Amino acid sequence: MVYLDYAATTPYNKDVLKTYTQLLEKYFYNADSIYSQGIEVNRLLEKSRGLLAKMLDVDEEEMIFTSCGSEANNMAIKGIAFQYQNRGKHIITTSIEHSSVYETCKELEEVFGFEVTYLPVDHTGHIHIDDLKKSIRNDTILVSVMCINNEVGSIQPIEEIKNVLKDHPLVKFHVDMVQALGKIKIDLKGIDCASFSAHKINGLKGSGLLFKRKSTTLVPLINGGQQEFGLRGGTSNACTYIVLAKTLRLALENFDQKEKYVSKLNKYLIKELQTIPDVIINTRGKVSSHIVNFSCIGYKPEVILHALEEKDILISTRSACSSKTSDVSRVMQQLHLPDEVAKSALRVSISDLTKEEEIDKFIYCLKEVLDSIKKQR
Repeated sequence: MVYLDYAATTPYNKDVLKTYTQLLEKYFYNADSIYSQGIEVNRLLEKSRGLLAKMLDVDEEEMIFTSCGSEANNMAIKGIAFQYQNRGKHIITTSIEHSSVYETCKELEEVFGFEVTYLPVDHTGHIHIDDLKKSIRNDTILVSVMCINNEVGSIQPIEEIKNVLKDHPLVKFHVDMVQALGKIKIDLKGIDCASFSAHKINGLKGSGLLFKRKSTTLVPLINGGQQEFGLRGGTSNACTYIVLAKTLRLALENFDQKEKYVSKLNKYLIKELQTIPDVIINTRGKVSSHIVNFSCIGYKPEVILHALEEKDILISTRSACSSKTSDVSRVMQQLHLPDEVAKSALRVSISDLTKEEEIDKFIYCLKEVLDSIKKQR
């Protein structure tokens, strides 16, 4: 099988899975129990928190374990909105955020009376920093912008946003870094909250992380316990939390070498795609090397996807979190592309595990599929 959907999820690292299985067998105890076994589980959990903090260059009390990136996004955005609404009820985000950010902002608007500005993007999926500057108001309390878009791979100008917000110290800055972790270097200076997910870096599903700066206060979304500094009530999923430190350490090993390899593979993939008639590359500008979005003009993307699946090649048409809707993806609609381009978009996402031979097989089979469809018309 040729797997080219790493932006949706990644295969488990065997060492992570082995460690996790061993932990489950030995450390099933409640981390909040006060007998020795529970104390030991809690010690391992806190050790993991400390290691994660060290790798991300933050304080360990700024690391909050969650069940996924979507929960981390909800915790940050709603937590900030509810905590600081006495200052104002205006939030700024972008029109191409992950659904866990976009739908959260919609709920804050429709249910809780907040006002949200959705910054537009250009045809490459990037915001213009002047639009952000013009959107900040006296009642703005939060800016939430993803680092890397999960459908087209565009990298937003996070450092420029940080510089803009230096002049607005009361405005909190949240960054969805789910697609960035392990792909680009992470710098959390100037950021108040950042969301991460383990299953994008060959870790466990059901495992996420929220960075929350000490100077930022959140209203808890889950009440009822002392866990996670009182911000996330409920019995700790201790073994999952413990193994996350190992997951991140392995993901960051040989980082420069991995990034160089993926960048080379990305260039090769795009070069080969450009040799195919009717193919247009939608991933342009400052982008992640791990994601390539392209359109096969005049072809239905679902038909191509399933034809490739029959050949044991797995790609996607959009974000997995929105894959069961049949209309054009919200992200593609926002790129100001011709309708025939937007509605025929496909996404290939690669990693350091991807082999050049797999790219060759994908290109060969894609050409076969397109020729077969054309002959059936």
